[in-house]
Amino acid sequence: GGDDSFSTFFNETGNGKHVPRAVYVDLEPTVCDEVRAGAYRQLYHPEQIISGKEDAANNYARGHYTIGKEIVDDVLDRIRKLADNCTGLQGFLVFHATGGGTGSGLGSLLLERLSVDYGRKSKLSFAVSPSPEVSTAVVEPYNYVLSTHALLEHTDCTFCLDNEALYDVCRKNLDIDRPTYTNLNRLIAQVISSLTASLRFDGALNVDVTEFQTNLVPYPRIHFMLTSYAPIISSEKAFHEQLSVAEITASVFEPGGMMTRCDPRHGKYMACCLMYRGDVVPKDVNAAVATIKTKRTIQFVDWCPTGFKCGINYQPPTVVPGGDLAKVQRAVCMVANTTAVAEALSRIDHKFDLMYAKRAFVHWYVGEGMEEGEFAEAREDLAALEKDYEEVGAEAAEDDIDDEIEEEY
Repeated sequence: GGDDSFSTFFNETGNGKHVPRAVYVDLEPTVCDEVRAGAYRQLYHPEQIISGKEDAANNYARGHYTIGKEIVDDVLDRIRKLADNCTGLQGFLVFHATGGGTGSGLGSLLLERLSVDYGRKSKLSFAVSPSPEVSTAVVEPYNYVLSTHALLEHTDCTFCLDNEALYDVCRKNLDIDRPTYTNLNRLIAQVISSLTASLRFDGALNVDVTEFQTNLVPYPRIHFMLTSYAPIISSEKAFHEQLSVAEITASVFEPGGMMTRCDPRHGKYMACCLMYRGDVVPKDVNAAVATIKTKRTIQFVDWCPTGFKCGINYQPPTVVPGGDLAKVQRAVCMVANTTAVAEALSRIDHKFDLMYAKRAFVHWYVGEGMEEGEFAEAREDLAALEKDYEEVGAEAAEDDIDDEIEEEY
């Protein structure tokens, strides 16, 4: 049968062309036009790139109600055609940003509609959330809170990314003074590539999409993941370093390498997946994980014994030719479910509260057919989520206090 593993994400046409099983959507044409005219234009089916005439103007309500409503049926028709072409549809990967109007509004609308049309199929979302310092719009916190409301209900797993954390990684590890979106996207692409490698290639410990959820999501709502990747290193430096399994494993737990601005040392891990690829053997992985378990900074909740789910994929990591990252022999991607994510949530919630207390900018949303009550409802849902994280982390904290006191003396 030849190597058919690439057919997970590509459909082979009669004349031997490979077409990605992907749909690109935007409410305004400029970005989609870049793809249509770009270096890879031959790759895409023109009908899989769908763009509208006017954008959502950073307004969730425009993306979700007024403008988004006009385009969503076309998008779903296209998705239906692609889905019918699959022999065993596992689920959907959705890539969007939650600060703007389209990614948040239309993104949520699509997730809601996918839930209706494909009830039990898993939906994994890669959501770029607004970052603490780098902002492109004043109303980002509104859009974020409104769309996270949908991410809670309609995704099985959300991988949190934020631009600021990615900027930091580019500056620190790759010595790029002024990172562009291309630099950031290439970083994110490495993470996604590692996560999906097991669907695309053979390996010793292979994992599929559903297996991720099973291992990472202890309760349905607690599904916001932290990710990190190693080695993130430029070609110049790579010549001078031998990156062993132990070293790259240690570096994915470094707070500086996280793809979201939050410090995992402030929280507890509930679950952790390590996806290795390249020249890696189980013996080295076991040794590396054993070392990690001895570290005081990496704490697990007590109802979950230190669970590391490891996958090994023999396909070495690939890089974009002429890109920022060095071609290395082995790499690892970590996906962790940790209570520290709540830190990132509450930071944006706080900004939401400051504006919403004065009802600033709310009329733009209500003018596009939204009810003001939706703000309060979404905000309460997030408050409940923060509380959930707090409880999950503290579940047995009361019991250990006595033991600890005894140990100290």
